[in-house]
Amino acid sequence: MKTLKNTIVCLCAALAVSSCDFLDKEPYELSPENYFNSETEASSFLTSVYAPLASQSFYGNYYADLNGGDDLSHYGGGRNPATNGTIACNNANSSSPYFSYLWIDLYSGIDRACMFLENVDSTPDISETTLAQYKAEARFLRAFYYFTLVQGWGDVPFRTTATNSVNGLEIARTDKETIYDFIVTEMSEAAENGLLSASDLSYQPGRISKSTAWGILARVCLFRAGEHYRDNETVDDATLKSYFQQADTYAQKVLSEGHSLAANYWDPFIDMAADQYNTTANESIWEIEFAGNYTDEIRSEGRIGNIIGIKCPDISSYSAFTGANDPGYGYAFYWSTPKLYDLYKENGDEERFYWNLAPFEYTATSASSTGVNGRQFEYETLEVLRNNYWWDQSYTYGSNDKERTSNTLRKSRACGKYRREYESQSLKKNKNYTALNFPVLRYSDVLLMIAEAENEVNDGPTTLAYECINQVRERAGISDLATGLSEDDFRQAVKDERAMELCFEYTRRYDLIRWGEYVEDMNALATVALAGGDWNGGDQYSVWTYFQITDAYNYFPIPDTEISVNSQITQNPGW
Repeated sequence: MKTLKNTIVCLCAALAVSSCDFLDKEPYELSPENYFNSETEASSFLTSVYAPLASQSFYGNYYADLNGGDDLSHYGGGRNPATNGTIACNNANSSSPYFSYLWIDLYSGIDRACMFLENVDSTPDISETTLAQYKAEARFLRAFYYFTLVQGWGDVPFRTTATNSVNGLEIARTDKETIYDFIVTEMSEAAENGLLSASDLSYQPGRISKSTAWGILARVCLFRAGEHYRDNETVDDATLKSYFQQADTYAQKVLSEGHSLAANYWDPFIDMAADQYNTTANESIWEIEFAGNYTDEIRSEGRIGNIIGIKCPDISSYSAFTGANDPGYGYAFYWSTPKLYDLYKENGDEERFYWNLAPFEYTATSASSTGVNGRQFEYETLEVLRNNYWWDQSYTYGSNDKERTSNTLRKSRACGKYRREYESQSLKKNKNYTALNFPVLRYSDVLLMIAEAENEVNDGPTTLAYECINQVRERAGISDLATGLSEDDFRQAVKDERAMELCFEYTRRYDLIRWGEYVEDMNALATVALAGGDWNGGDQYSVWTYFQITDAYNYFPIPDTEISVNSQITQNPGW
């Protein structure tokens, strides 16, 4: 895949595609003197502004440990809690390196964006159109990094100029409402003054488009509307509705940008693994791009499909095995909760159920001599899947595809959304690192945000709200929502639909926080897990403790590494 860590994808002029400038690598030494002497050097510097997105601290790896655990998914599957202090295992603390890594990378991205914006105007022989596009991308990314900081930490140090001195680096926290105002202004102006449309970018979602900016702006406004819950504050109805109206307005702008839902729910995820973009419809709006198998000098791989994927034996050391005999090692750290299982069953949603909740594990008779040569399916699922869904696109193993003989119900299953078997067949798969892209924004998310905002703005669902949510349900093969729902009932329907559609995409935890339901819904699952029963491993390996969180978990702890060097900063409550 064209990775922004290694290469800058084609830049477009007005309504036409311009020539491509490909980079050998991300710049290692960033300074105005080195990177603003030509358009090529400016684009190289812009690549470095994108780079934190794919870092190991962010979407490349550790972000799952901070945001992958919620009421639908958990770290587990027969494993004891990770010991390095994570939100997903409810053993987080301010000295955990994961918080520090993410904090540092986000501020690095902000500083790079500031340096870029302060110097790019001096680039010789750069066209006005290209300059506007570059600046808009940098402004959006800087705002997105600040939004990620605010979502995680709330009030944070805020500056919009590059760091040029070791002096004056101790900065107090700025009220998040001030930062929200900045985020909204930057993203909206970037969309209107420079960003190209998704169609101009040929619907290749590795680059920021107008659709990206508007869709993420809708997410920003919805989260801002729920901030009063985690601060236990009251908010007047007019202010609340203004946030929902903004979300509705921005999300609706995406409707006219040529996006649609893919024919099958799994199509975008196969594309993200198979080095393809939107092969059946323009559904994927923004992806974090990864590439390679960890053998080249440039490291552009992530761990999607490995730490959060289907369980598979380790065949990586046997070079003779590729393709079906090595569909890709998976630790399967993240599993569903019975709550997600029940949602699918209650809605008759088989397509998303069998894709998102892995219905099988890969097996090997003898790893060294056969490689992977079979799959073990959940009880009474093999024939259902053999005759339906994605079977004809998946590896099959004949008589070695077998079911569990036990009829014990297992409501907790590994994440099946990110499937390494669709990775490039020309490369030997690495045990730990993958080329699978990660979805940050899909069109289905935009449709559900419109449905939610329409309901809140109008004190009940509108025709447009029904149209949007039913598009998502129809693609999943389930019935339309009945008309005449109350505001509360429609609100719950949207919440359930977001759960079934967007699980394992790192949005659920923040949804629960903005709905004021995070702590309560998590604690409710502790009792269920402790009871065991049909929750695989729920009563073992301390899985039940993952859900015993306090109000402190509405925020991340300010990293100890920051507190130790910044006397002006304060810690979040409870940490």
